[in-house]
Amino acid sequence: MTVPTQAGQRPPVQAGRPGLAAQLLRRKPIGQMVQEAETGHGGTRLVRSFGVMQLTMISVGATLGTGILVILGESVPLAGPAIWISFAIAGLAALLSAVSYAEMAGLVPAAGSSYSYTYATMGEGMAWICGWCLVLEYAVSVAAVAVGAGQYVNETLAVFGQVLPDAVSQPPGDGGLVNIPAMVIVVLAMVLLVRGAKESAWINTAIVLVKVGILVFFCAVAFTAFNGGHFEPLLPMGAAGVSAAASRVFFSYIGFDAASTAGEEARNPKRDLPRAIMLSMLIVTTIYVLVAVAAIGARPWGWFDGTEAALVKILEETTGQPWIALVFAVGAVLAIASIVLTVLYGQTRILLSMSRDGLVPRVFGRVSHRTGTPVAGTLIVGTAVALTAGLVPLGALADATSIGTLFAFALVNVAVIYLRRTRPELTRTFRVPLFPLTPILGALMCVYLMANLGAETWVTFGIWMLVGLAAYFGYGRRHSRVAALALEEYRELSGRDFSPASASAEQTTSHQ
Repeated sequence: MTVPTQAGQRPPVQAGRPGLAAQLLRRKPIGQMVQEAETGHGGTRLVRSFGVMQLTMISVGATLGTGILVILGESVPLAGPAIWISFAIAGLAALLSAVSYAEMAGLVPAAGSSYSYTYATMGEGMAWICGWCLVLEYAVSVAAVAVGAGQYVNETLAVFGQVLPDAVSQPPGDGGLVNIPAMVIVVLAMVLLVRGAKESAWINTAIVLVKVGILVFFCAVAFTAFNGGHFEPLLPMGAAGVSAAASRVFFSYIGFDAASTAGEEARNPKRDLPRAIMLSMLIVTTIYVLVAVAAIGARPWGWFDGTEAALVKILEETTGQPWIALVFAVGAVLAIASIVLTVLYGQTRILLSMSRDGLVPRVFGRVSHRTGTPVAGTLIVGTAVALTAGLVPLGALADATSIGTLFAFALVNVAVIYLRRTRPELTRTFRVPLFPLTPILGALMCVYLMANLGAETWVTFGIWMLVGLAAYFGYGRRHSRVAALALEEYRELSGRDFSPASASAEQTTSHQ
């Protein structure tokens, strides 16, 4: 019996459905993922319109600016002048995972990013955990970045002698009632994504070019006030401070995997996705370290403690020209909007993949015939994120995002090792260098950075995972399309992935 796999179709209940242990270990065949990407969802598939430039700009747009523009003031007090080392360490950790993402993106050109990669290698149980972490990573990171918009809106208004009251520019806990600028930016991004992915990509490309320009401009101005004495002592908070800051600013690098969520909208995903991921990492890491060095050179590290919109204030104090701060503040708002747009895009595509597999409600997988986008899913996610951005403080959001991201990255590194061992014959358009050392180091680095996050963050992560388990057992397990496949059909689709031992296990644990 052939079981439908397109969104909008519920898998039939059948005899021989695997037991819990077998279902958690069932892997989704790579060939099935590719076929679903080509045939679409419910009769409508996503439009392939992205080249390597648009994919790179999606990745850079989702990454560049987050740590520098929003959480620099919170991170410098942790590491002191060595904050640039923290950015370099976090960048290295991200790069080790990025090369694994590049290999998997060329191998599994689906919209689900690390969720799809984990499903193909470690089974439904780990795929659900990974997907649930990605929901935390993407949705919460959009909210966290949008929270910083209020700071730069106020810097823009300050040039004209105006300021938004805290009641409408800060969330509860930070002295306000609701962060209206953050909510507005999320809503605007949501509306743009509903209109069409191609239009959103071109607007994002234009904004990214502006964002790079203002950060290069900042460096040029800040280096005119450079004082090498600001770097002494280099490690006032010790190596532990550098590690703690690296764990926090890792949040700044999470966007590179946004390109991998565009696997079904890239014209040549197997070639262009790996290129886009690696190129974006090179651009982002270089700019982050350069801006961090310029900022510390211009102001002593103690100056950053409690300073909001630090880069704008450095420009104001260095030049004494309000119009320069105005230009930078407007550019910063655009930069934040770019991050919100691209990360929100990635979130909707991951939920689309999970919906296709039956693990989340099918409304997230409905693609509009008119726009070629998941309209309903975008509206639901955008509304939830807007409310979060308006009501939750930045610090809690940034740390919660980091831990979910690091866990997902670690799984991708393991997935590369697994597929190299079990499916060496698959065509790979990009191969991780120095295998298996690179993915092993990538996974270990992620675990190390997770260990440096605070106990409160781990508690939040644990609660999120418990909610995820409840959602899986309450909905995902019963609606899983891979679990609904008959054993014979699953063996046929899986090919050499399906061993006689696993067949015997399925037959033993299935319930009639």
